Amino acid sequence: MSFGGPQWPQEPHQQPHQPYGQQPYQQSYGTDTPDWSALAEASAARARRRRWLLIGGGALATAAIGTVIAVAIVSANSGGGATGDKAAGSTTAPELPSDTTQPQPSFSSVAPPPPPDPMDFISTAQKDKAPLTPESLFPGKKLTVGDREYRKGAVASTTDCSAAAQAGLGAVLRKHGCDRVIRATYERDGVAITVGVALFDTKGDALRAKEDVQGGVTPLAGSGVGGFCQAKTVCLRRANSLGRYAYFTQAGYTSGKKVTKSDEVVFKTSDDLGTFAFNQIYARGRIQASAAAAAPGQ
Repeated sequence: MSFGGPQWPQEPHQQPHQPYGQQPYQQSYGTDTPDWSALAEASAARARRRRWLLIGGGALATAAIGTVIAVAIVSANSGGGATGDKAAGSTTAPELPSDTTQPQPSFSSVAPPPPPDPMDFISTAQKDKAPLTPESLFPGKKLTVGDREYRKGAVASTTDCSAAAQAGLGAVLRKHGCDRVIRATYERDGVAITVGVALFDTKGDALRAKEDVQGGVTPLAGSGVGGFCQAKTVCLRRANSLGRYAYFTQAGYTSGKKVTKSDEVVFKTSDDLGTFAFNQIYARGRIQASAAAAAPGQ
């Protein structure tokens, strides 16, 4: 079969080796015509070489990747010279507890009850059960307030409330159910004062006795303190209440001198002893409240 020229060669034509990419031509007499059979053979040879190169390159790449992975594994296990077990242990994640059934801490959403109020214990005779004596209410032999020192004189306690009062106070105490009056006298620099604490069943009784006050507590002399606030002498009287207690003071000069509004020393003495009585009464409530808080089940 011919097509516009010489026939295709029927047998492969042997050619000396040609550099890769150079196409061989068959020499003929007359004009230069391409040797199509040689060209086909060269193309097939080039295809085979490319395939082997690709296969070989892939194998080399695979081997290189495997080498890199192996090197990375060896480096990770080396641990800077430590043993493989030690290095592996240093990178192991911490173990979580396997037993999650153990009880966990819990917090109550209920607010604890408020501490007992000291006033609750000194407002009624039913709750105010702590022992009460003249010495517990007026302890020691002297009282120091700031830079002022008062010497304690006589003390007394009576259930006959009228006997500890004068000029109308006795009637007021009886009217509101006074149970007892405890008195003590203090003296400093010629000024003496008697403090009388009257007990009632309830806070309301003590408050009404204070509001209805007339006269004052009877001055208590003795134990080194002479008589004071006698008849025809003017003294300073005061009254107050706290809880089921009403307390009264009467202060004046031991010389019998009349007290005037300008006698600051007498007013200061009355302030000091009135504050002391208040604190002593409240301390009873605080002590009883603390005891109740320490034994809530009782």
